Amino acid sequence: MARVLASLAALLSALCIASAAWAHATLLSSEPADGSVLTQPPKMVQLHFNEGVTPAVIGVIDAGGKARDVATRAAGQSVLIVLPDDLPQGTQIVSYRVVSQDGHPVAGSMVFSIGAVTGAAPPAMKSPLAVLIWLARIGVYLGLFVGVGGAFFATWIGQGPSGSTVSRGALAIGLVSAVTSLGLQGLDLLNLPLGGIVTSAPWTSALATSLGPSLLIAIVVMAIAWYAWKSPSILIAGVLTTLAIVGVGLSLATSGHAATASPQWLTRPSLFLHGIAVAYWIGALAPLAAMAHRRNDNLPRVLKQFSGLAMPLVALLVLSGLVLSVIQLGSLRALIETQYGVLLSIKLSLVILLLGLAALNRFLCTPAVIANHENTRPLLGSIVLECLLVVGILAVVAGWRFTPPPRASVVPVAAPLSVHIHTDAAMFQVLVSPGKVGSNDFVLQLMTGDAALLPAKEAVLILSLPERGIEPMERRATLGPDGYWHVRGVALPLPGRWRMQIDALVTDFQKITLQDELQVR
Repeated sequence: MARVLASLAALLSALCIASAAWAHATLLSSEPADGSVLTQPPKMVQLHFNEGVTPAVIGVIDAGGKARDVATRAAGQSVLIVLPDDLPQGTQIVSYRVVSQDGHPVAGSMVFSIGAVTGAAPPAMKSPLAVLIWLARIGVYLGLFVGVGGAFFATWIGQGPSGSTVSRGALAIGLVSAVTSLGLQGLDLLNLPLGGIVTSAPWTSALATSLGPSLLIAIVVMAIAWYAWKSPSILIAGVLTTLAIVGVGLSLATSGHAATASPQWLTRPSLFLHGIAVAYWIGALAPLAAMAHRRNDNLPRVLKQFSGLAMPLVALLVLSGLVLSVIQLGSLRALIETQYGVLLSIKLSLVILLLGLAALNRFLCTPAVIANHENTRPLLGSIVLECLLVVGILAVVAGWRFTPPPRASVVPVAAPLSVHIHTDAAMFQVLVSPGKVGSNDFVLQLMTGDAALLPAKEAVLILSLPERGIEPMERRATLGPDGYWHVRGVALPLPGRWRMQIDALVTDFQKITLQDELQVR
């Protein structure tokens, strides 16, 4: 048994550590710009995001309505899309679906026209997939909070099987929902129909995102809680349910909007503690309702023990929730100006009502039951209302899956300049930060004509501003661990259109030189 517990603990830890996520991706800009009209067809489309993303599905529909195959690759915080050479005149539609580092898919479209505008992007079509994802997420929450929390309460406080039917039912729903969520996530990532869930592609894609480890942790802890109901001793059940309720916090802190917000040293522990507090509170409702309905003689003792821990945990729940809300919103106006904020406002209203009922139980119903354990009707009615509010709160929280938080929509004030230089032989992507007068950092992404990484022995950046009499200044780049060439601390003392040249030494006998201009603010 000890080996089993150690293995489960190691698995939970490994799954949690394996997830590395940062934020919800937002498209900052594109080249060519969305809606632009070009005289010549571009060789490439670049999508620039506020964080590194993984391309899932990229498609191009040309002006004739024909879907075209394209080659794509991720380069830093950009996605590079190599276009066909024979695009017809007119409006082209580029649709993208990428995976942000919080594991959620981000989809959108941009258009550009060659010669003249001939049409517009097709309207987005709604799918029952979103409803199924939402329902599955609610099921996972029921399994984690009602199921795991109920098993913990029954073992440590209730010390009996009260509420076991509801808790086991929630665990069964949660296990099915967690597995289903993986498949639905993959369908969403790859933009596949519902029938695609019987293939391996959506499952493989979902497991590769940060949501994969999160759901795997959820499945493991719900299985542990299920086994705890059948444990031969209280000691084993206590160890298993403690491990399971800790896993609830780990599962929530592994993926999602709140878990990937900065600063991570604050958001992840806050979400971890928030999840454990929620599981303790919600998990107690079904067992308490069962004991109140049956007028169990142990109810006064259980209420005293539960209330003693509930007060500090509710305070922790409120504090951690406020911290996460402030980070996610960014401003009070976002409460009414964004869809995420509206959902948060609804959730906060329901939570306030729930806290009011909890206070009623603590200071009126509980003393009444302690004085007379037969007087359970007011307590039972209050708990039933709490359960209804909990279901509403979980439904609202599950809706956040489709609404990026306001902090993810904030575009950096000083976005780096991006310059793309290409020929048939090579393509150079140059990022200049902050791209204005003063000290600037250059990142040189050297690629072949088909957007593959171009191996080079050395790279040199040459800048000049002839209109102000500034002759070429040469800076040698250094190859970083990310595979890109870096030139840091380049002083650009004057604004204007600087000439930029990059020399890449491919071999001792071959050097590639590309030139362009850089507008310094």
